[in-house]
Amino acid sequence: MADLRPGWPVVLTAGPVTVRPPRRGDAGEWSRSRLANAEWLAKWEPTSSQSWSDRNTPQEFRRALSRLRAAARVGAMLPFVIVYGDRVVGQINASNIVRGALRSCSVGYWIDSSVAGRGITPTALALVIDHCLGRTGLHRVEVNIRPENHASIRVVEKLGLRREGYHERFLDIGGAWRDHLSYAITAEEVRTGTVLSRLESLPVPPG
Repeated sequence: MADLRPGWPVVLTAGPVTVRPPRRGDAGEWSRSRLANAEWLAKWEPTSSQSWSDRNTPQEFRRALSRLRAAARVGAMLPFVIVYGDRVVGQINASNIVRGALRSCSVGYWIDSSVAGRGITPTALALVIDHCLGRTGLHRVEVNIRPENHASIRVVEKLGLRREGYHERFLDIGGAWRDHLSYAITAEEVRTGTVLSRLESLPVPPG
């Protein structure tokens, strides 16, 4: 019988950045980070009937963890937390995994504002893309970003993802239907290396 969840669970590491499956013990740290970053994150999050504080408790994390693991078991997604040093500082998930002729997924992520600008998000995204296009056996990875999210656009452009399209009223975010830019990369585009090596080859900015 074919493996329904190739490539998961797995731990991916580059320098001080680790991407690994979430654990029940992450609940407290995850909740503290989310609650401290309400202003930073809420405007990018899906619309919810719950308040920010209610949907970011340790209990909610544990309930969500059960759903994430169930989806991973049937090969529908690869859920991860982002660890910097020894601290959980974000999440990154490869979702909407489709096999067959398409072999594609979409990736979404968030990062704690206290560690933004340190190259953590590009590194985590590069690790996940390389894993999806490699061991997981997918052909295409896409990332959908709101046009006003300039920081996230810089991340995908730095990694060499192509802008493929513009989706009007694509997702219900922050209480309204929001347009999104679609970026993607396929296995052929990294055949001679990895997305991570592409990132590591970029010049280090001065200062």
